Amino acid sequence: MSRTTTADIRAQAGQLLVMGFAAIEPTAQLRQMLQRLQPGGVVLFARNLKTPRQTWELLRGCRRQLRVPPFLAVDMEGGTVDRFRQLLGPSPAAAEVFASGDRHLFRRHGRVIGEAARSLGFNLDFAPVLDLAFPASRSALGSRAVSVDPGEVILYAREFLAGLGEAGVLGCGKHFPGLGEGALDSHHHLPVIAKPWKKLWAEDLVPYRRLRSRLPLVMVCHAAYPAVTRDETPASLSAKWITEILRRKLGYRGLVLSDDLDMGGVLAAAPIADAAVQTLRAGADMYLVCQKEENAVRAYDAVVREAERDPKFARRLAAASRRVLALKKKTRALKRPAPPPRPALIERLTRELWEMGEQARLEAFAAGERA
Repeated sequence: MSRTTTADIRAQAGQLLVMGFAAIEPTAQLRQMLQRLQPGGVVLFARNLKTPRQTWELLRGCRRQLRVPPFLAVDMEGGTVDRFRQLLGPSPAAAEVFASGDRHLFRRHGRVIGEAARSLGFNLDFAPVLDLAFPASRSALGSRAVSVDPGEVILYAREFLAGLGEAGVLGCGKHFPGLGEGALDSHHHLPVIAKPWKKLWAEDLVPYRRLRSRLPLVMVCHAAYPAVTRDETPASLSAKWITEILRRKLGYRGLVLSDDLDMGGVLAAAPIADAAVQTLRAGADMYLVCQKEENAVRAYDAVVREAERDPKFARRLAAASRRVLALKKKTRALKRPAPPPRPALIERLTRELWEMGEQARLEAFAAGERA
């Protein structure tokens, strides 16, 4: 058996990191960081996006620093989580589209968002939200969640994912195992959801059980479920949730991604360096560090050090890296990036997003009248 070298460990550790940054162009500092870390992906936010062409150039600049084609990710759900609003105008929220009752519109929602993402250079959208729209989470999730009925969530999500796929963009179901009963926003606090296992299985976990073969990635949230784990460990750091339940009990075989380790919900439980090691040890394949570039470096260095120290963790790292590379190998969009967005394309997408929003409002009104 060949011996794992430090270079191997660094390459594998890089593939497990999806990082954010503040730049709007590929600065020397950003290029140097990408060249050193060789992350498996980057994620952009509204702070990074100024114009369609600038966005495409920024993503191209990132790609050029990386030896392995990266996931180029964005959170684009529509409504309150709409990263393209300044570039293309507003996109309707999932709940607004769902209220139409039109499954063709559900698919169109995914397709048009996917086409917009692809035209700007992205190949991965962290959507759809699979959380159930219980009253407890209304202030935290709002129009991001479509229904309290798992079957209705599945109906919308299945069509949205198909639409993304038609546009050549990967989707990601979130936030496993479910934030529907969470009253706190995990960006700032750790929600503690005291829901018994049988109810979680019969409600919140149903979308993941039914859609497991359709989800290329699943994002695990920073919330605690003490009735399941007997403590307040966030699901994102829990082997019980990731390995025992998601992998073994649900049989999920895609990539498992932790939510942003820069978020207050997880930092309340562990410093970021420890959290990066813990989420991988718990069974995650990748992790997000979205806010502070120095934290991405800190997390990466901690993962490398732990793999050099602990052979068992090094094997976990290698297995996760193989899964990441396997998905990349079969994802056409990573091999064939989109050309620069032409003004005519941007004009068409802007019009389509507006028309989709109008259609959602009109159909939702008509559905309400019929009810």
